[in-house]
Amino acid sequence: MNIFIMILVALFMVGYYWIDSPSQNIAQHDTEYAIERSDLRTIAQCAVAVHNAQINGTEFQDVCIEQSQINSQFVCMDKKLKITKCAVVRNQKPAFSYIVTATQPLDAENYNSMMEILEQHYADSGTFGLFQDNQIMSGGTATKRVVPAAVVKEMDLKNGQLVYLTQYEIPDMGAQYDAVGVADVVCPVGAAKTYRFGRWQCIGYNTQTDCGGDMIWDSDLYECVADESRKPLCADSQTAVLVDSVWECIDPFPEKSCPDKMVARLNYNTLEWECVIDPNSITDTKKCGHIVSGMASGTLGTTLRIPQTSCTDCERMITDPDTCTTSCVPDPSKIGDARCYAAAAANQCSGPSRAFYFGFPNKMYIGAVDAVANVAVPLDKAHSQNRKFNCLDCGEGVIDATRSVPPYVAVCK
Repeated sequence: MNIFIMILVALFMVGYYWIDSPSQNIAQHDTEYAIERSDLRTIAQCAVAVHNAQINGTEFQDVCIEQSQINSQFVCMDKKLKITKCAVVRNQKPAFSYIVTATQPLDAENYNSMMEILEQHYADSGTFGLFQDNQIMSGGTATKRVVPAAVVKEMDLKNGQLVYLTQYEIPDMGAQYDAVGVADVVCPVGAAKTYRFGRWQCIGYNTQTDCGGDMIWDSDLYECVADESRKPLCADSQTAVLVDSVWECIDPFPEKSCPDKMVARLNYNTLEWECVIDPNSITDTKKCGHIVSGMASGTLGTTLRIPQTSCTDCERMITDPDTCTTSCVPDPSKIGDARCYAAAAANQCSGPSRAFYFGFPNKMYIGAVDAVANVAVPLDKAHSQNRKFNCLDCGEGVIDATRSVPPYVAVCK
């Protein structure tokens, strides 16, 4: 009987050892810890992926977003730390712009494990950590990042959430220039219609071979010569000669005697000499007896003094014969003058990414320059208003030929 009882006790002890032995408990405990760390690391990885996608303007889709209830959005504030739109409104950008990503709150018992994961895998993130009492506690650093109260309220952040906060800068709005509506043009024979610098223009098929008057292009001499096919048949004792690139019949011994300040000129209709007024004897009568300076330029509301000589070294003065008002306009021939363009040699401002432009000071000045009529002239920080010629460098970009009129206006595409 005693032997039977001892056998039962032995079997009971062996079963107890196999069912609840210390080695089996340790193995089970290690497995549960690994599962817990894997789940927490998955939450952190999913939050980082969503945050990076928001920064890059892409979309990250995964079942982990719904499982961890991850929310990511743009949050902006003004100078008074109040929530505002994340956009440029009336040329004013928000004072502070953030991208905030948050998960659902973690259990308090998982805080230490999550901090170990952050320290091991995200020690350099800076603003990625557990949210606790309006602060982000990151792994691997003793520094705590304070989250603005407006952001906490906007995102409805709670203790235990995994929060990733990144500050970014909203880019400035590029200047927009509307195309100037210009009526269509009808080009003459030998010219083609093309749209250049914001308007329709007539461009010769080949400007090198376009000769005026009774001239024709010589492909051997590379210059315009007299067109013998247009040479006229002149009267007796007359000779056909070129006068201002046009054939004229000239009498080598004209019998016509003209009074003072008159010269003999051949009438092509009658082929007879007649007296006409000598154009060299006409005196240039000036309509304006006095000149009114119109070169007052400056900021509105300021007191301006008009100097005796208002034009810079890069300008020339013109006078309106109707109003007798003088004004200064850019002089492109002065680009090579060191006093006008001293930034670098004039031949260095070339290529598809560089172009000359003039530093127009204001719209009143622009209105007096016929060369930029119906052209949108930029008056911004990218263009100087120094009343000199400048070189616009677009860097990796190129000059926008449709909106540029070198050397007066240059705009980057």
